[in-house]
Amino acid sequence: MIRIVIAEDQGMLLGALGALLDMEDDMEVIGKASNGEEALSLVKHVQPDICVMDIEMPLKSGLDVAEELEDCACKVIILTTFARPGYFERARKAGVSGYLLKDSPSDELANSIRSIMNGRRIYAPELVDMVYEEENPLTEREIEVLRMIAEGKNTKEIASEMYITTGTVRNYVSVIFNKLGVSNRIAAISIFKEKGWYK
Repeated sequence: MIRIVIAEDQGMLLGALGALLDMEDDMEVIGKASNGEEALSLVKHVQPDICVMDIEMPLKSGLDVAEELEDCACKVIILTTFARPGYFERARKAGVSGYLLKDSPSDELANSIRSIMNGRRIYAPELVDMVYEEENPLTEREIEVLRMIAEGKNTKEIASEMYITTGTVRNYVSVIFNKLGVSNRIAAISIFKEKGWYK
């Protein structure tokens, strides 16, 4: 019997998922959580085989929980509406066994759980395509400038740290904005993180 914990902050979906998986002969839902904190303590307490988790939940996100469970025997499946490469990249680094989208057919979840229990990793094909489609357009030097901007450094500090003039820093910033299609520093940092390019 595959023992499952489900973490989902939308009550109706939590109930529906639980009922759906309980109908499978070889599966049993042994716990339900409505936020990340609850999910973490539940998994540690009941030690399920698999935890099926949403990403955007109160207190801790599904990705935060997945990172904290990295060394745990419980396998993690992220089940989300968000097909964002940045999320997917972070989930893969946390060692999740599956990343599925909520609009997938319902029998796909049960089949994925079985495959994961047999040692496979299951990722939604749309995500894999997205990751390979979008290459980071910035050069190493531009990434370095953007990283310092993200750290809160101003033009003068960046210039002094990189041994270049403030004019050169401004040129880098304007090239970065053009390549990312944004008009300010905050938008540049946010796109860079969302696409999973911020290492």
